[in-house]
Amino acid sequence: MSLASPQARAPRPVAPRYLFSCALSLLGNSVAGVALPLVLLATTGDALAAGTLALICAAPQFLIGLVGGALIDRFNRRDVSVISDILSAASVALLPVVDAVWGLSFGWFVALGLVGAVGDIPGMTARDALVPAVCERDGRSLQKFMGLTQSLDSLVVIVGPALAAFLMGSVGAVNALWFTAAMSLAAALTTLTLPRAIGRIGGKDAPAESGTASAAGHGERGIVAGAWDALRSGARVLFAGDALLRSSMFISFGIVMIMGSFQGLVLPVHFTAAGTPELLGYVLSAMSAGMLASSLSYAALASKLRRRTWFVLSLAGMALGILGLGLLPSFPLLAFSALLLGLAAGPLSALLGFFIFDRIPAEMRGSALGTQNSLTLAAAPVAVFATSLAVEAWGAGAAALGLAACWFAATLWALGSRSLRSLDEEGGGAVAATSSHMPASSASAAAAPASAHTPAASAAAASTSAHAPAPGPFAQPAPEMPRPCNTELS
Repeated sequence: MSLASPQARAPRPVAPRYLFSCALSLLGNSVAGVALPLVLLATTGDALAAGTLALICAAPQFLIGLVGGALIDRFNRRDVSVISDILSAASVALLPVVDAVWGLSFGWFVALGLVGAVGDIPGMTARDALVPAVCERDGRSLQKFMGLTQSLDSLVVIVGPALAAFLMGSVGAVNALWFTAAMSLAAALTTLTLPRAIGRIGGKDAPAESGTASAAGHGERGIVAGAWDALRSGARVLFAGDALLRSSMFISFGIVMIMGSFQGLVLPVHFTAAGTPELLGYVLSAMSAGMLASSLSYAALASKLRRRTWFVLSLAGMALGILGLGLLPSFPLLAFSALLLGLAAGPLSALLGFFIFDRIPAEMRGSALGTQNSLTLAAAPVAVFATSLAVEAWGAGAAALGLAACWFAATLWALGSRSLRSLDEEGGGAVAATSSHMPASSASAAAAPASAHTPAASAAAASTSAHAPAPGPFAQPAPEMPRPCNTELS
């Protein structure tokens, strides 16, 4: 043994622990995304209750989503992520406890859902905002690391719904939620092992004072005022000046609203009525597997076809897949339709994500993508509520066909839209030019794109576009789910 003074050791890499924490959280989300709508339906026996719950939770989720961006610019992001996962674990674990002691009711779902949303949404943003600091500390390429996280997320999301089906068949839907709570707690403990310095504003080398100054400079009028300013400026960027960007946003919202209604309401109602609720997980896993395969294929073959060709083929394939879902056929045909939908959706998600990313100025990405997230948080529950009214009035079959008709109308509009005809002349280098020089706020926005805060299938597309990590409607790297309010996408 040498008695010489020890040399400074290289810091332990943090990326593996960060990825493990994300995977744990996502796996729990995927299980909850399947189990929660079924638990709610079994508890209330009323599809309208599921839609009403989504609508009630929409307003606080929207507001918390706006405030979350300002919040993580004022507090240590690692700590916000840890606290979020602990709140999520508590809100989900209380569901089986309440069910055993008093019995679940609609009011309990609302109360515990709001508790979960308070932690989940800022935590989602905080976790994603850690990515640039993790890459900087380990000396990793941000773009390559995003591809790695998206691929890992996609693999986890394929497993999650199938695991949910197994757990529900073994221990029941309510008891399956213990798994989600355990995964959230394990994610919090794993994140707690990360150096606290990486959560400071500005990264690991930024002193606490610098973070405080940055937060103060970000908006002297307070968090709420800063959130409102970000919403207004983001809406201007997304909808006011660029026809292609505006069209891409409308298609993204259409996907989130229609698929959110299918996966969060129509399919759970259908399988519950058939007495086979566990089959929902296998259908969603089929969709996730298709999206992973098509996303990887598009990344490898994107240059082989014109963007317009990819766009048309993807829209047509999605229309066929959604028609299959809308007919609510037997389980094998439903699973095949979900697989076809996933296979078709990958290229469209990558293209929409590329155009959204390419057309937003680098200095505006934070507010624009934050606005996109918040608007989607509001849009999906509104669609679920409207669908629940249709289910109550005409039944799940008619509602499913209505959703399919809405998507066909959206497809015809997208194919005929003037702004979406000359796609090969659009974009070209903005993403590549900015990806390696992106500030922390923009990078975190890239890491937490669109979404709809939708677990499972929408997270599954983790689209690996050849251009950049894409914030398309299916491309988010599995944000935290506002549990148990979320009855949208599983």
